[in-house]
Amino acid sequence: MELLIVSLASLLAGFVDSIVGGGGLILVPALFAAFPAAHPATLFGTNKGASVWGTAMATWQYGRRVELRWPALLPAALAGFLASFAGAWLVTVLSPTYLRKALPLVLLAVLVYTLIKKEMGRTHAPRFTGSTEALLAAGIGAVIGFYDGFFGPGTGSFLVFLFVRLLGYDFLNASASAKLINTATNSAALILFMLKGHVWWHFVLAMALANVLGSVLGTRLALKHGTGFVRAVFILVVLALILKTSYDAFLR
Repeated sequence: MELLIVSLASLLAGFVDSIVGGGGLILVPALFAAFPAAHPATLFGTNKGASVWGTAMATWQYGRRVELRWPALLPAALAGFLASFAGAWLVTVLSPTYLRKALPLVLLAVLVYTLIKKEMGRTHAPRFTGSTEALLAAGIGAVIGFYDGFFGPGTGSFLVFLFVRLLGYDFLNASASAKLINTATNSAALILFMLKGHVWWHFVLAMALANVLGSVLGTRLALKHGTGFVRAVFILVVLALILKTSYDAFLR
């Protein structure tokens, strides 16, 4: 029964994550509910073991239809990988509790800014080229990669927002770019959790297949409906993240 529950959660997480990120909002609580006595690191590792395949599939699908800016994104993916590995190591020795109370406020600022700037992310007009764009993208990858390895909630949404706000991408291109970085950060964290023995492989296979299926469905929907649809889903996911992280920080 537990396998069925977490596999269904993984399918829905893959669907949401492929559009704008935020799949962990669904899958991580499902894992904690299904296995309340398990070590948190094991549940985080199992989550990464499933979700990395969905983000990789989304990256591949977007790459076939969206013109990704590889000279900027590859350095960003490498920076994200290294920083995520460092963050995942740090969470094994230091609790991220202090981030819990700050996170809802940061997400609220992202939501308010997005709602005020109604035209932000509707047009794809990259502001930088060459080494400048690569350096900024690598900075985004490093900062959010470290956050993903250390804590995690909202990683995909933060990536999308920063690609839109700082680099001038539209929401569809930002989401596609974020999937590549997120695949790298998930891979790094997964390697660390594997080395520490914090992955339940007997659950990962079914969860990964479900996550990939959800990712395929979500990516096709995003490509079909375009940047306006992705922006709307982004707002809904960030709102849901605010509610969830506020509950975790102040009411639980």
